[in-house]
Amino acid sequence: MSENKQYDAAPDFTAVDSSGRQITLSEYKGKKNVLLIFNRGFQ
Repeated sequence: MSENKQYDAAPDFTAVDSSGRQITLSEYKGKKNVLLIFNRGFQ
């Protein structure tokens, strides 16, 4: 895995949304805002 530097574009990735649908970061390319939340859960 390569190291990202400040202001580098984020690498494309696939994740599952709260509805169970797979989404990719590239689906939002050109949109004004993208908010990423990584829930660590509770133990």
